[in-house]
Parts: sequence; structure tokens; C-alpha cells
Amino acid sequence: MSSTTTLPTLTLPHIAAATDSLLETLVAHWHEVEPAHAETDLTGKICDLHRFNFLLWHEEDIARSPDVTDTKIAAVKRAIDGYNQARNDAIEKVDDWLIEELSRQGITAAADAPAATETPGAAIDRLSILELRRFHMREQLEREDASQEHREKVAAKMVVLDQQRDHLVTALNRLLEEIFAGQRPLRVFRQMKMYNDPTMNPYLYKSAAKPAA
Repeated sequence: MSSTTTLPTLTLPHIAAATDSLLETLVAHWHEVEPAHAETDLTGKICDLHRFNFLLWHEEDIARSPDVTDTKIAAVKRAIDGYNQARNDAIEKVDDWLIEELSRQGITAAADAPAATETPGAAIDRLSILELRRFHMREQLEREDASQEHREKVAAKMVVLDQQRDHLVTALNRLLEEIFAGQRPLRVFRQMKMYNDPTMNPYLYKSAAKPAA
């Protein structure tokens, strides 16, 4: 990050609002500079996840352009697959870091404590995507060539996005509070993605097995 960009401090378990502020700051900053960071620990894991979502979002924008050639589309599709794999790995790494922190603090949930359907990493992933969507929706709101009708529709969508952000921040805080109080276990949801694995994707391992011409 540049010296002029100050990131919020993340302090467990009440990190949701600071995390959202971090994600919002990075989205704006990365639209001006190459997306990168020098953060470590939990902040670094979250920045990694956010960066992959940022790169994935913009590759998907390229893929939808009617002016892009078939050759470029193929390259973009491969990039999307790679970023999506990295994004899923990054979600798990956020949760893995939290599990290690629970161990460091000696926090263990009871064997019969109910697990949530979503992990903190997955919720932060949703916040990351939501901040990307809010940034680009604001761009539409500020378009000088847009009609008044367009701006009104976008403004209504921004209200919904802001509500969704507030609800997600509240839910993430509550989830982390319950996990760090030992009321819920944190179980990493392993994605087990197969499409980029040359030993799992039949198109990849069958292609590799073909004799050279």
C-alpha cells in the first residue's frame, strides 16, 4: 500500500466493520494503482482474498465485452479459472488463520455446539464482492452521460446494497463473537475444486495422456 493509504486495524472478534472499511478502501485504491498489498497475518489473508476478487471481477468484465476476440476470450477464461481457484483457496486460508488463533487462545466449542452454515471466510468473501459491486454502482450513479431515470434506478439499488452491507457486517460480527465465545465451532468448508487439477479434470489428464504427434 502507498504511504498515503491508511488501513483500519482489525481486532478480533469485532472486526466486521473494520474489515468492510478495509475492503472499501482497497477497492478505490486499486482502481488507481496496481492491486497489491504488504499486509500480514489476518489482514494479509483478507487482502489476498479481496485482491483475487478484484482481479476476477475485471476479467469477467473483459469476457462480456462484445469487442473481444475469441483468442482473448480463451485467455480471459483461463485467467478467470485461475483467479477463482485462488479466491477459493484464500477463503480457506482466512478460516485456517482464525482456527489457529482459536487454538492459540485455547478456545474450543462444545462437541454438541451447532456450526453455522457459513464460515467467517465465506462471509468476508461476500463482503469483498459487495464492496466491488458498491464501487461500480456508484460509478453508474456519477455518470455524466446517464439519464435521470438511470440515476434514479441506480440510487434505488445503492440503497439495497447499503442495507445488505449493514446486515452482513452485523451477521459477521455476531458469528465471530459466538465462535470466540466457544458457542459455535469453526469448521472450514473445503471446496475441493477439480477443474484446475490435472489429475482430476478429465479434459486435462486425458489430454496429457495423448501421444505426441
